[in-house]
Amino acid sequence: MEHLTTASFDLGPKPRLAYAGGNLDRAAERRADEAFVRARASEATSAFYVVGGEWILLRKSHAGLSPEFPPQSVPALGAPEETIFLGLQSGAGRFAIGLGADAIERLKTNGEFHVTDLRTIAVQGLVPFTHLPALAEAKSLLHWHARHRFCANCGAPTRTAQAGWRRDCAQCDAQHFPRTDPVAIMLAIDGGRCLLGRQSRFPPGMWSCLAGFAEPGENIEEAVRRETREEAGILCGRVRYFASQPWPYPSSLMIGCHAEALSRDIRVDREELEDARWFSRAEAASLLTRRHPQGLTAPPPMAIAHHLIRDWVENGARVLD
Repeated sequence: MEHLTTASFDLGPKPRLAYAGGNLDRAAERRADEAFVRARASEATSAFYVVGGEWILLRKSHAGLSPEFPPQSVPALGAPEETIFLGLQSGAGRFAIGLGADAIERLKTNGEFHVTDLRTIAVQGLVPFTHLPALAEAKSLLHWHARHRFCANCGAPTRTAQAGWRRDCAQCDAQHFPRTDPVAIMLAIDGGRCLLGRQSRFPPGMWSCLAGFAEPGENIEEAVRRETREEAGILCGRVRYFASQPWPYPSSLMIGCHAEALSRDIRVDREELEDARWFSRAEAASLLTRRHPQGLTAPPPMAIAHHLIRDWVENGARVLD
């Protein structure tokens, strides 16, 4: 049994979890009120987030970069493919518009703007943290619209309804709603060790928690046990929920858990992982602080995997209590 205290590791100030904890009032009950939505879109206090596929448009100002555009500036950016009512911020409307590839490429050459992807914005802190939840909402919804322009029931074209929160088919009257995919992301714990894996797409030297989509007819605890066994051959017992995180790549909900490892011998599924191994708490702490002697790292603070590892480093086996 390990006797390390939380004071054993100095991990610095606890970071915030990106894309979560937004204070936007989604005002879902007003989405069908077209007059209300139009009025909010034209008010000077309203603001628009601008997305073009994987790209986010930021405007430059004396105060730095901002993802919010006032209503009067939006027409000059290009004809939107979609406009979505995201909700209300202190009573003022917040919207997202989706631009086509040609429009966003043109704006990349305009010195008034900075065009980058959402992951870079979050990792580098390019805009105030409070914008990240709304940007995640905007990116996920616009991705869904781009891929659901035809009815899955009959194949006819669909049209936007409910201020961007539904698509309707005029041919068969089917209604289509955005979906979020649940993903179990877990840290298996064997006393003073945790299980981390590497995928080939990871940055060099980065190790992270195992993760996988929950399957139909499966709860999160079952998904945690199945994915850990499938990817690393480790059997798990107790599962404890930690936290969740919207993950707009393209539209998932990461459900973070700690799990009790019941076996120790790793058998890596090479189709899923490049490698997997056990890390001690001291070694995991060095991943988080980027002081590992071999240059290994954990995911950045924006990601729930970072927080899962940190919680275990700070609290040890108590995370399973």
